[in-house]
Amino acid sequence: MNDQLRTQKSTDTTQLVLQKTLDIICGKWRLYIIYQLGTEPKRYGELRRMIPDVSEKVLVQELKVLVSLGVVEKKSYGEIPPRVEYSLTAKGRQVLPKLLDLTSIGETFLEP
Repeated sequence: MNDQLRTQKSTDTTQLVLQKTLDIICGKWRLYIIYQLGTEPKRYGELRRMIPDVSEKVLVQELKVLVSLGVVEKKSYGEIPPRVEYSLTAKGRQVLPKLLDLTSIGETFLEP
C-alpha cells in the first residue's frame, strides 16, 4: 500500500471516529445526562429532578438518542405503575472519566 493511500485511509478513519464522537457528545444535554447517570441506574423522574432545566420532551428525546447510540441502556420492568431505569452501558461508562476530565475546561474559565 502506498503512502498516499495509507494517509487517505487514516484520514477517513479519523473523520469517522470524530463524527461518532460528535454524535455522542453533541446536544446540549447529552454530557449532562451521562454525568448524572454516573455509576448507578436512575429512573426517569430522578433524572428530571437532577436536570431541572431540561424540558420533558428534550430529556425523552436525548435519552432515546443515547440509547440508540449504545451509550445508555433502558430497562423496563413489567410493573404497574410502569418503572423504567436508565444506566450507562459498558461503553458509556468508558466515556464518564473522559467527561470528568473535560470539567477542567470549565475550571480554567471560572478562574479569575
